[in-house]
Amino acid sequence: MGIVKIDDELHEEIRRASTVMCRSINAQAEFWMKIGRLAEANPTLSFNEIVRIQLDAAAQEPASIPERAEAA
Repeated sequence: MGIVKIDDELHEEIRRASTVMCRSINAQAEFWMKIGRLAEANPTLSFNEIVRIQLDAAAQEPASIPERAEAA
């Protein structure tokens, strides 16, 4: 575990989003980072496609979620 320095304005956006999404501030930031990493690795996929692929992968094998998703 490490410490990540973020801008105060971004921290406030994360705080607001975490309230709406019923996540902790850390969980919300982690979610955004994971989705952003997957979006960079898969630039042709939409947000909804990335989430669907991740949900499908979690249903099949919870311990191993693919880093690089392929479009269906």
